[in-house]
Parts: sequence; structure tokens; C-alpha cells
Amino acid sequence: MTIAPPQTMTPGLLPAAYQAADTPRSGIFVVLEGISGSGKSTLARHLAERLDCRAFHTVPAPISDLQPYVNANARALPQLAFYLAGALHSSDLARQALVHGHAVADRYINSVVANHSAVHGLDNGSVAATIAPFVGYLTQPDMTVYLHTSLDELTARMTAKPDQTASDRDLIADRALLRRLQEHYDQIADGDPTAYHLHTDNRTPEQLADHLGDMIHAMASVQQPHDHT
Repeated sequence: MTIAPPQTMTPGLLPAAYQAADTPRSGIFVVLEGISGSGKSTLARHLAERLDCRAFHTVPAPISDLQPYVNANARALPQLAFYLAGALHSSDLARQALVHGHAVADRYINSVVANHSAVHGLDNGSVAATIAPFVGYLTQPDMTVYLHTSLDELTARMTAKPDQTASDRDLIADRALLRRLQEHYDQIADGDPTAYHLHTDNRTPEQLADHLGDMIHAMASVQQPHDHT
């Protein structure tokens, strides 16, 4: 039997088993996007403490244990499928958290697009088109925070990381790749209606978390609960 590629794969046409859970949404979903070293993970932890909510990574553990193998051995399309799977699973984690409160994601689908396109020499649009059939499954953020850090500062922070990854080392060694990745994030942010730009240089994670926490509390005070995610 030959399996033909679907012409459309909108969520409404997928089997029931592939539909996202229809759950109530009572909190604010915040996504932190940015290059490695911009402070996403630290900020996510501080913000979750202030909001008394769950924080998670786009490729949550234990799935993340496979990242070094996938990055080193898989071709471009299997790599994309791996990170897309992480984003889809993170979307379910967000839905669960949003039933009773807020949720904070350390990276989300825009990081998948930006990093994949920059590493493989693709444009954002080509990657976005490839994953488009599955995007309807994703829980939509209320605010996507794009962290901005100078390239020199990013390089210094990645160099000092005790848990430095192969991807970090690639960005440290290749300034052109680092610059290209920032450009891909900027392009995505330009078309993102939920974008909020936050500069991190000379500001502590605690200061950034206080700033965002105040914004989120203000958003929650005026936002009506969603019927579903």
C-alpha cells in the first residue's frame, strides 16, 4: 500500500485520538524564547516561583536525554520531527497546567523553527510550512517573551556554562551561525502578535521575573477565562 501525503491535515479532520484535549483554561500561558545563554531556564524557574505555577522545557525530560544523539546522528527531517514531538508534548503539559493556573514554557514551537532553519540553512517559512499540519494542536500562548542579549554576552555565558552542549560549542565557535540564529528569531518575532521583547543585559533574573510577573498578574486580572485551549 502506498501512503500519499495528505493535502490538508487540519485538527478538525484528524481522528479523535489525534485531537488536542478540550480542557478549560483559567491561567496565562507564557513562553520564553531566545538563544542559549539568554537566561530562559533561570528566568522560567524564577517566574514559576513567583506565579506558583508549572514551568517546563519544550523538549522535557526524559525526552531531552535523546537530544545529543538526535543532533549528532539524525538527518534534518527526523531532527525536525523529534523537536516537533517535544513541542506537541509540551503543549499537553501546558493544557494540564492551565486548567488551574498559569504555565511557563522554556522555549516552544518558535524555537524549533528558528534553530532548525538556522542550523540547516533553511528559511523560517519552509520549516513552518513543513510543520503546519500539526500547529493546530498546539496550545496558543498569551505572551511570547523574546529575550534579547548581546552576542558577546551570549558567547560569554555559553562559554561559562557548566552543562555546555555541542550546540553551545557550535555557536561559540561560529559567530556567523550565532548571528544567523538571532536573525531567525527576529524574523519570527516580527510576525508574532503575542511577542514581547525583553532585553536582559545588566538585569538580574530576579528583576526580569518581577517585571514579567507584574505584567502577567495584570493580564490575568482583565482576561476572561478561555472555554478551551
